[in-house]
Amino acid sequence: MDRFVTRTKKRPATATAVAVATHNELETTDERKRTRCAVSGDEEEYDCPSEGEFSAPLPWQKIEAEALDLDYTVLFSKAEADRLFKKLEEEIEYFSGEKAKVQVFGKFYNIPRKQATYGDPGLMYSFSGVHHLARPWTPVLEYIRDCVTKATGHTFNFVLVNRYRDGGDHMGEHRDDERELDPACPIASVSFGAARDLVFKHQDARGRRAPAPRIAPVRLELQHGSLLLMNPPTNARWYHSLPVRKRVPLPRVNLTFRRILRDGRGRAAPAGHSAPP
Repeated sequence: MDRFVTRTKKRPATATAVAVATHNELETTDERKRTRCAVSGDEEEYDCPSEGEFSAPLPWQKIEAEALDLDYTVLFSKAEADRLFKKLEEEIEYFSGEKAKVQVFGKFYNIPRKQATYGDPGLMYSFSGVHHLARPWTPVLEYIRDCVTKATGHTFNFVLVNRYRDGGDHMGEHRDDERELDPACPIASVSFGAARDLVFKHQDARGRRAPAPRIAPVRLELQHGSLLLMNPPTNARWYHSLPVRKRVPLPRVNLTFRRILRDGRGRAAPAGHSAPP
C-alpha cells in the first residue's frame, strides 16, 4: 500500500517511492474548511481555499527515483473541478493558424492538441520553434494559480494550457528545460477532465539503443482536479509524455504553471530546448 505524507506548503522531509497515484486513496483527507469567493463578474462563485485552509494539510504523495522528484495530490473536489473545467472551456482562447503548429527538424506540423499561453504582461515563451506572447490572466486562471500558490508556497507568472479533445490527442516525449524557466521553481501541472496517464522516462533509458533499463519508467495517472509538482532536478534528466489512449472518449485540459525569468528589457530570455509534438 502506498504511504502518504502531509505538508502545508513545503515539500515533506520523508517520502515513499511509488509508480502510480490513485484518486480514491488521495480522497481520504478530512473535509477542508472553505470560504466563498467570486471568480468572475457574472457572480458565479467557487469554493475558494482560505488563507488558513491548508493548516489541515493536503495528502501529498511523493514519487522519487534517480533525479526524479514529484509531488502529487488532488487539489479540488469533484464539484469544484467540474465548475472550473466548465469555466476554462468558456474562457480560454486557443491558438490557430501558424501558432497552432510545431517545428520539427525545420518542418512545421499541426499540433495534436490545442494550446494557449497566459501570464504577466510582456512575457514571451518559445517552444517547438514558435514564439508565444502571454495573454492577460483570465479570472479562472488567476483563481487556479492562487490556489496552487497557497497549496505549495511557490508563485508563478505564466501558464501553458493544453486541451486534448480525446485520447487521440497526445504529447510526445520532452523535457520542460527551456532557459527562460526559473531552475529553482517547480512546474505545477493541474488537470481537469478525463484522467490520462503521464509517463516519465529517464534520459538514459530512451531509444532502441538504450542500455538495459536500469531505471524503470514511471507512469502516473492524473485525475480530474489533481495537482502534480515536477520539482528540480526532474526536467534535467527525465522526459515525460502523454501517450495516445484510443479508449478515452472525453476531453482533458491541463495547465502547467511556470515561473519565467525576465531579461533587462522585461521580456523572457531566449528559448532553449524545444518540445516535440
